[in-house]
Amino acid sequence: MNKNYYGVIMAGGVGSRFWPLSRKKLPKQFIDIFGNKKSLFQEAFQRLSNLCPEENIYIVTNEQYREIIHKEIPGINDEQILGEPHPRNTAPCIGYACYKITSKNPDAVIGILPSDHLILDEDIFTDTLKEAYKFAEEQPYLLTLGIQPTRPDTGYGYIQMDEKHKIGNIAKVKSFTEKPNKEI
Repeated sequence: MNKNYYGVIMAGGVGSRFWPLSRKKLPKQFIDIFGNKKSLFQEAFQRLSNLCPEENIYIVTNEQYREIIHKEIPGINDEQILGEPHPRNTAPCIGYACYKITSKNPDAVIGILPSDHLILDEDIFTDTLKEAYKFAEEQPYLLTLGIQPTRPDTGYGYIQMDEKHKIGNIAKVKSFTEKPNKEI
């Protein structure tokens, strides 16, 4: 396992989108939604632990969820939990985690994952992450992962790839549109 590979799990959501099951005190990322005895957060942690040493996995979360994370991942070091005093959304969360990690290891290759995604094919996802880590280790680029959409949906962002600048499965981003209207 590469000691320079790090993972960050964004687990700061406050439970507003999956109400009434999800609540502020126990948001969806910490609930066993599918009845498999694991929360979405635990599944995200397991996915990253297949690629990164467990001590290189950091969680950015609302400070009030620190105790839940310790219950969900017994033995996790308190320094791996980056508690936000106030929720500030995705960009500050990523910036905060990257600052903390690169201060410790300037050679870090960092993968950022949400805590609440359902991944149906773990093997394909793991292979994709391995390819992304390897590419990011060798090239000075930021990478983003996407899936091929099957329908238009105004709740998601869309990546347009530049097919002229492609290496294997990795292509340059031509444009990104955050939650476009249905016509676009």
